[in-house]
Amino acid sequence: MSVAITVINLLCGVALFLFGMLLMGDGLKNVAGNKLEVVLYKLTNTPIKGVILGTGVTAVIQSSSATSIMVVGFVNSGMMKVRQAIGIVLGAILGTSITGWIICLSDVGGGASDWLQLLSTATLTGIIAVAGIILRMFCKSRTKQHVGDIMMGFAILMTGMSAMSGAVEGLRESQAFINILTSFSNPFLGILAGTLITCVLQSASATIGILQALSMTGAVSFEVALPIVMGIAIGAAVPVLLSALGTNISGKRTAFVYLLIDVIGAVFWATVFYTVNAFVHFGFMSHTMNMVDVALMNTLFRLLTVVLLAPFIKVLEKIVSFIFKEDPEDAEETAEIDRLEERFIAHPAIALEQSNNAVCSMARKARKNLSRAFELIYDYSDDKYRVIQNKEDVIDRYEDKLGTYLVKLTGRELTDEQGREISKILHTIGDFERIGDHAVNFADIAREINEKHLKFSDAAQKEIDVITSAVSEVVILATDAFMNNDIELARRVEPLEEVIDGLCDEMKLRHVKRLQLGECTLDHGFVYNDLLNNYERIADHCSNIAVAMIELDRDLFDTHEYLNRVKTAFETTFRQYYNEYSEQYKI
Repeated sequence: MSVAITVINLLCGVALFLFGMLLMGDGLKNVAGNKLEVVLYKLTNTPIKGVILGTGVTAVIQSSSATSIMVVGFVNSGMMKVRQAIGIVLGAILGTSITGWIICLSDVGGGASDWLQLLSTATLTGIIAVAGIILRMFCKSRTKQHVGDIMMGFAILMTGMSAMSGAVEGLRESQAFINILTSFSNPFLGILAGTLITCVLQSASATIGILQALSMTGAVSFEVALPIVMGIAIGAAVPVLLSALGTNISGKRTAFVYLLIDVIGAVFWATVFYTVNAFVHFGFMSHTMNMVDVALMNTLFRLLTVVLLAPFIKVLEKIVSFIFKEDPEDAEETAEIDRLEERFIAHPAIALEQSNNAVCSMARKARKNLSRAFELIYDYSDDKYRVIQNKEDVIDRYEDKLGTYLVKLTGRELTDEQGREISKILHTIGDFERIGDHAVNFADIAREINEKHLKFSDAAQKEIDVITSAVSEVVILATDAFMNNDIELARRVEPLEEVIDGLCDEMKLRHVKRLQLGECTLDHGFVYNDLLNNYERIADHCSNIAVAMIELDRDLFDTHEYLNRVKTAFETTFRQYYNEYSEQYKI
């Protein structure tokens, strides 16, 4: 058999193996429903539980990458801490070795004649495949159909394994193949080979399957298999690292810890083993490996790595935190959220002070993110776009935690002043969160402008510059007034909001005229209107913040009454500020 045909047959076997493993894993996940995710999320409060659950879940879904990618998502969304995730990743690294033992089933009857061995393997695979097809095609129950998927996936996996074994059968007589394998007894070359092949296949289980198939030729010795198994563990980190693209800093830390664990495990145990071997000269180095030996070696190596590193989860967290340093702004804001501790609710004065610090941090974050979004309209980049998306996730967490925390605080005995302060925060956190949402809207508009290569006319661009300045100022006024509890500054917000409303109306009329004259296109018109709508909504939210401050300071809360009152002739300061801003922001 030529080398080309051997390679093609081997790749066909790998393809079947990977498809079978995917089908079986998806079936197992569907049978379990969302229970696996819930278990991982709720029952990982200690490192040991994390390791055990990570091992169990990975053994069920047959993929350490899938488990780790799921955990990266939990951490990225703020549902789980990096320290919790490390325990699960350790368990996933161990749990994925179960696939090697399943593959050993394809060698049923290994001690019998070739004909009997083929018969027993084919019979097992055939029975399972037929049962799976029956369940999949003739059962109405979704659970039974998923069980059918599991059985068919298992049968396809076995068929792929048999195809791989058949493809390499003739290599047992090839001296060139034996020479290549022998070269992998060099630890560095063996680890490199295992890493590269797993990077290409993006599946440690598939690479272990290939090694097990090669072991059936009788040409794989212990000294060849060991470094390859170590390399396979390192290469398995690639899909997890790819899943971290676009995640926040915590998600990147979680993904990188997978690689860190496997690299530390391979380097440590390789150093220990080969150092001892240099003096002792182990007699089993030339032992010929079979499928079970490879599966056992893979499991033992991963188990020893987990046992070695499980006590050092905190150290691993510090290492990835050092490698991926957090933005000082994010660190400050996270610290404010962390200070909202349940035990402070028994002491309302302390809890309210921490809540004030947190909402002020939230206001700063929303204002800064909006500023980033405005800059993105003039100078777009994908990196800046992702930053805005990530910062918005932080703002959302503020609203969720503050809202829950303050509702619990209202159940305590409070003074009138404390009650007003809580009402002010509860009335305003939604507006700060919506300002953050509009920052994301502006980022999306900026991306659309960039993708469609839109360029506004000089007149339209000047109008956008004016209203951007006005909205930037109203946001600064509202946030500064809130953070400093400055009522007089808050009184400036509503007049400027009225000016911005007038600007939006005038700009829409001007844009219609430009459309009629052919100076702008419909594409420009849609984007232009989206910009104006978001500018107007942001000003409205700033108005809500200012009104809440002013009315609650008077121990009242009637937004409509206040807005009607300030716009009458009797409210001279409103007219004064309105005229001032009308003059400042003219188009």
